[in-house]
Amino acid sequence: MSLRDDQLATLKAAGKDFDYYNIANLDGIDHLPYSLKVLVENLVRNIDGANITDEHVKTLLDWDPNAEPSHEIQFTPSRVIMQDFTGVPCIVDLATMRDAVKDLGGDPEVINPQVQSDMVIDHSVQIDKYGIADAVQQNMDIEYQRNGERYQFLRWGQQAFKNFRVVPPGTGIIHQVNIEYLAKVVMSKAEANGNTLAYLDSCVGTDSHTTTENGLGVLGWGVGGIEAEAAMLGQPISMLVPRVVGFKLTGSIPEGVTATDVVLTITDMLRKHGVVGKFVEFYGEGIASVPLANRATIGNMGPEFGSTCGIFPIDNVTLDYLRLTGRSEEQVALVEAYAKANKLWGDASDPDYVEPQYSEYEELDLGTVVPSIAGPKRPQDRILLSEAKEMFEKTAPAYETEKTVKDPVAVSTDFRGDFDIENGDVAIASITSCTNTSNPSVMIAAGLIARNAHAKGLKPKPWVKTSLAPGSQVVADYLKAAGLQDDLDALGYQLVGFGCATCIGNSGPLLPEISEAINANDLTVTAVLSGNRNFEGRISPDVKMNYLASPPLVIAYALAGTMDFDFETQPLGTDADGNDVYLKDIWPTNAEVAAVVDGSVSREMFLKDYASVFDGDHRWKGLDVPEGELFAWNDKSTYVRKQTFFDGMKATPDPVADIRGARVLALLGDSVTTDHISPAGAFKASSPAGKYLTERGVEPKNFNSYGSRRGNHEIMVRGTFGNIRLRNQLLASVGEEVTPGGFTYDFLAKKPTTIFEASRDYIDNKVPLVVLAGKEYGTGSSRDWAAKGTVMLGVKAVITESFERIHRSNLIGMGVLPLQFPAGESYESLGLNGTETYDIAGVEKLNEGVTPKTVHVTATHEDGSKTEFDAVVRIDTPGEADYYRNGGILQYVLRNLMK
Repeated sequence: MSLRDDQLATLKAAGKDFDYYNIANLDGIDHLPYSLKVLVENLVRNIDGANITDEHVKTLLDWDPNAEPSHEIQFTPSRVIMQDFTGVPCIVDLATMRDAVKDLGGDPEVINPQVQSDMVIDHSVQIDKYGIADAVQQNMDIEYQRNGERYQFLRWGQQAFKNFRVVPPGTGIIHQVNIEYLAKVVMSKAEANGNTLAYLDSCVGTDSHTTTENGLGVLGWGVGGIEAEAAMLGQPISMLVPRVVGFKLTGSIPEGVTATDVVLTITDMLRKHGVVGKFVEFYGEGIASVPLANRATIGNMGPEFGSTCGIFPIDNVTLDYLRLTGRSEEQVALVEAYAKANKLWGDASDPDYVEPQYSEYEELDLGTVVPSIAGPKRPQDRILLSEAKEMFEKTAPAYETEKTVKDPVAVSTDFRGDFDIENGDVAIASITSCTNTSNPSVMIAAGLIARNAHAKGLKPKPWVKTSLAPGSQVVADYLKAAGLQDDLDALGYQLVGFGCATCIGNSGPLLPEISEAINANDLTVTAVLSGNRNFEGRISPDVKMNYLASPPLVIAYALAGTMDFDFETQPLGTDADGNDVYLKDIWPTNAEVAAVVDGSVSREMFLKDYASVFDGDHRWKGLDVPEGELFAWNDKSTYVRKQTFFDGMKATPDPVADIRGARVLALLGDSVTTDHISPAGAFKASSPAGKYLTERGVEPKNFNSYGSRRGNHEIMVRGTFGNIRLRNQLLASVGEEVTPGGFTYDFLAKKPTTIFEASRDYIDNKVPLVVLAGKEYGTGSSRDWAAKGTVMLGVKAVITESFERIHRSNLIGMGVLPLQFPAGESYESLGLNGTETYDIAGVEKLNEGVTPKTVHVTATHEDGSKTEFDAVVRIDTPGEADYYRNGGILQYVLRNLMK
């Protein structure tokens, strides 16, 4: 008998009996943080005697708050959620796996997600049209024209796969749809014995801001596509038991302060504290006064403060939100009963409450928070609003060049008339993104600012591109119900779409005349957005400085028209009587905001908008969708292509082999990130990906982005290692200039060329490849294409000084061998410069069921001399060894499902 059998118990909720795994009586559970209790339940429920054992549970129950992470456990999420950019390649892989099963003589329908998997299409709407009444309709028409092929494929997937649902375009942002509808907090499913099992909702997603769900008490975070696919197919995710930072909230938000100001303050604090790789958990009596929408706003910013999650426990605030958003009373009762039975109830005023122990502590009195913005290029760079003008004047000169014109530049437009623009002007002021649009208090505050500004005759400056892209249709409903949409319209804040929009970089083009004036005069213009990401170059190619702000402040900056502005001392304009109007004159009180929220946000809105959430509009229903269990691939498609990972795959894997005669594709330094490796953003016609599309008759204006073309491996492999900031030192080793970007030296052709073109030459001549790098290889977002692209370039091994954990795991998941130089050594200290050929011996021990601690590497120099060393094998778990022996995680899963 295992703990799994011992802890099975019965729970009564809403008049029904449920089976559940009781963790409340386990020794050591009382003082564990909420988030680790969630992991305990996850382990107990999934004990299999191999990957997950009783010993793993005991290790977690014996958690030492002061210890550094060293124990690895397997986390098995209950759900997977995806957005369309990162989700499309997951579904491409599943569709290709079905073809592979058929080729091997099996039943293609064995390939289905093994857990509930949902995709929300929210990353593709671009703000082409704005400031007009039907902007949302026009933008959606354009969206379908651009993305029709991808959407047809996803419609097919929606019909073909079990446990897979698609929320169509124009519905809302993935994270808002998740907390308002998809998340259950406690899930239930029918068992073979006829009983119903209740268990904790947990969810990983292919978007870093999956942590929004942490506000509901749902544990989960963003993962790479490979991890997401593994989770969809029932494979656990390896993780180290983390340190947990306890964050106590006290007090209440003062007048004039928004939830956005709170999250920017917390982000600033936690970045300074240092929480990368840690869990953050909010606790204390003060959290009872933090509304769920604010909790979600805080959880959403987890990636910005750097933690794996930023979670709140389940309490009455959770239950009230579930009721508001249309969840059934039976579901609410189940959540309450389950949380209380399993010591997951987080009400600090409860007599039975035991305060958890934490590894580290932080505390914030909400009463001390002041209005803030963040920028100009990182979300953690918080600026007090009172100091914003001064800070802008300090930082702006760094963005100017000798070409920057200091005087105002005249611009003449048909759409917005004639005006002058100058450095510091706000070119984009967008209410957008999951960070804030899930929060009625800040959205209503924006509407009230618009109402007050409109009443006083104020308007945004004509050069400001204004836009409103809410995270769910409910936002549009309550703004309309409160009578505030008319005032927003009057200020140019018409609805432009329901999606990430500006925050993901889909801000759309500025007016051509404005764009031309900016670039011809090298002006430093700015963007203000209510999002969570403001990195350089992300928002618009025309904008150098980007600032995060609350929705009402976004409107305030649109009225001011410039970042070079002090709201305390400078008026926004004058009213009809010629009186100066300041921000304080139009800013609503907290009581006014609360009254409108209470009077306009209703349960009925959520019930109505989510009643047919998977159905879509006439555009979605009108798509021409192929039918059948196998997808009808179109060889002419430039968006969706059948993957090549399974070409020639056998039912039983060939033995793994030592690597002989390998050449170096790239010689890289420290801190090479997955952003350096993985294709992202726009690409030029002269790039390998651009040439591929041009040869197929696609004009540059229709290139779209790497993100939108992630379902086409031909595009993605051509962009791997293509980042313009990558510096391949191999070029210097052969006496060539190090050209930033995806360039290398081809030792067969004896010439510099692109990494992609060199890789084709090596593959054609059956020459394996290796990558050599320094410390912290693969840091950053856990991007699937950083590993997928690596294997498709013919790379068999990556040898570094150290790896980021997830990228190391992803390389194994694609069948690439991760190796480390001996401790204290590097390619420089060993006298290697990438011009050598490499033999790696000892890999074949894996065929005997043994994972060698090291393999022997022989580097043969051009003069025939040799450098030899033992490289550390970074295959860290038995499961990873299985993946590597099978050529990758997908091949491993496919073979197991066929059995």
